[in-house]
Amino acid sequence: MVKISPSLLSANFACLDTEIQSVTDAGVEWLHYDVMDGHFVPNISFGYSILGDVKKVTDLYLDVHLMISSPQQYVDEFIKNGASLITFHYEALESTEEIHDLIKHIHEAGVDAGISIKPNTPVDVLKPFLNDLELVLIMSVEPGFGGQSFQPTSLDKVKELKALQKDYHYVIEIDGGINAETGKQAVEAGVDVLVAGSYIFNNTDRKEAVKSLR
Repeated sequence: MVKISPSLLSANFACLDTEIQSVTDAGVEWLHYDVMDGHFVPNISFGYSILGDVKKVTDLYLDVHLMISSPQQYVDEFIKNGASLITFHYEALESTEEIHDLIKHIHEAGVDAGISIKPNTPVDVLKPFLNDLELVLIMSVEPGFGGQSFQPTSLDKVKELKALQKDYHYVIEIDGGINAETGKQAVEAGVDVLVAGSYIFNNTDRKEAVKSLR
């Protein structure tokens, strides 16, 4: 069954522990934590200290998505504060060697590693790294802001990764514009994990929202 990873970016931070408990009660397995620096993407979200607070109130798998420049400079702080998975952007690093080094560093800390690509980045760039990844994240919107419309071309990338998946051990995640309709399309294309923010957190019946994505 597909895993659901609600994006905390859409939660009400005035009552974060209650928000996390509500999606836990709705039956999710993961929690998506979007980190934005105002440089790699044109928006700023939260850093590693809030992740530490989140870790204190949940046992969910913490799916940390670094939409930041120079992720290698900050990754240790997210690891210290409880990340289960660190996903960084292919576009944020300058060389194949830097990417391999960062994946190795994450693994040496006992944390899962993932790479994300923006809508205009082809899947082919990931082939040198697929053997070392636990997750590949396909962005179905331009990273930086919630509430954008789903880009259907992302499904072609999912299908490419699905065709390759049998030779590796990664799961395929998709993020951006996910609702009951686009979520179904993504699952049919081969997605293993759906990230949904506003669709879940803006829904008065979160259990039903999660159920509709399956």
